Amino acid sequence: MWAVILLRFWHIYRGGTDIFTPDVILLETTAAAPFGGSFFGFLSHMSIFAWIILLILFVFSLLSWSIIFRKWLTFKHIDQRSRSFVDLFRKSPRLSEVASACALYRGTPLSGIFTAGYQELNAAIQTLHPQNPDHPVLTERHFVGIQRALQRASAAELSLIEKNMSWLATTGSVTPFIGLLGTVVGIINAFTSLGFEKTASIQAVAPGIAEALYATAAGLFAAIPAVIAYNHFIAGLKNIANEMDDFSSEFINLVERSFS
Repeated sequence: MWAVILLRFWHIYRGGTDIFTPDVILLETTAAAPFGGSFFGFLSHMSIFAWIILLILFVFSLLSWSIIFRKWLTFKHIDQRSRSFVDLFRKSPRLSEVASACALYRGTPLSGIFTAGYQELNAAIQTLHPQNPDHPVLTERHFVGIQRALQRASAAELSLIEKNMSWLATTGSVTPFIGLLGTVVGIINAFTSLGFEKTASIQAVAPGIAEALYATAAGLFAAIPAVIAYNHFIAGLKNIANEMDDFSSEFINLVERSFS
């Protein structure tokens, strides 16, 4: 349509006759806008298979955005609470004070790691019968047990944080192919219907091709945010894992200084 209008004005500017009549322009405009040019009118003429493809992609996208929003809040809360808990751990003169405050810091995985290490420490102390109860001395076997308890707690905390993140990876890898399936089937239907037409024209296949391309666009719309969010959360998960390793090392060092 726009090419016709520009070509018309170009001929008038060069002094030529207006060979493009209003009827021709009206014909081009109507042909370029199937179903009245309305998006909802186009949706009403889509096939059942195209609706099924769009519905599947909508479910994938809706669940992905729900996970993205919840994970974003989770990572933000973990970052804030972890900093506060580390400050408490470093400033408290006794481990028992930190243990009593762990209930207030359940939003950070560091509190769960500390609780596991502190419980293992108390269990190791109770197995001893020290001559000086105020200053028990732990052996290398006890320190290894505490370190294993910290590692188990770290793995458990990471598993909780990683929950539902596999759905983002699945969405990012599967939805483009679902959209491609809708595109292929739509193009096949468009050219199949063209065979039943008496005259072949672009107007005959345009609605089917447009329907097919909508499936591709919907697949990309579902996949791109999921991939971006998944990569972002994986980077954040690595940072949290490093923080947990650093905290575990700091806890072990403190225990070795205090009970050896």
